Amino acid sequence: MTRRREKAAQPVGTRRAAREFAFRVLFEADRGDLPLDTVFTRAEGQMRDGDDTFPRLNEEALTFARELVDGIGAHRADIDETLQRTIRGWSFGQMAQTDLNVLRLATFEMGYTGEPHPPVIESAVRIARKFGGDDSGRFVNGVLAGLSRSMKTAPVAPQLDEQESEEQGLPGQEASAQEAGESGPEERG
Repeated sequence: MTRRREKAAQPVGTRRAAREFAFRVLFEADRGDLPLDTVFTRAEGQMRDGDDTFPRLNEEALTFARELVDGIGAHRADIDETLQRTIRGWSFGQMAQTDLNVLRLATFEMGYTGEPHPPVIESAVRIARKFGGDDSGRFVNGVLAGLSRSMKTAPVAPQLDEQESEEQGLPGQEASAQEAGESGPEERG
């Protein structure tokens, strides 16, 4: 008779798990109005102590999750501005925190990391379906598909230094969820 290892006890090294970890940090920080770094450090400690609230990550995945959280923290104003232009007819107050934080995570990756859009969108939709409401996956998919199209059709900007880049925000954020044929989710508690 062989013993099976418990799946939760093994750290995982997938980008999908790192994205989920980063999403949970964003959600908790937003919900508790806490600094991202404080929540990330606490989450990392809980994970290392075996708490299953956060996915158990190997060091490479944890580093990726940290990069996502730090990047979103550094560019949140631009990300939020991009989302406000993309999601016409919806204010952040009308959106579920789950959907908003999934969108922030994916918008950062799509606009700042050079990561191909399809796997980012797929991961975002999975996270939205797992943690959000009935319509979260469709809503997130519609918003991100529109954002992806607008980023691909935007004129290529000349290379800017870091300060100029931060001042200009993300390129091509004109598409809306309505153009993507999606409606928004209902408010969820």
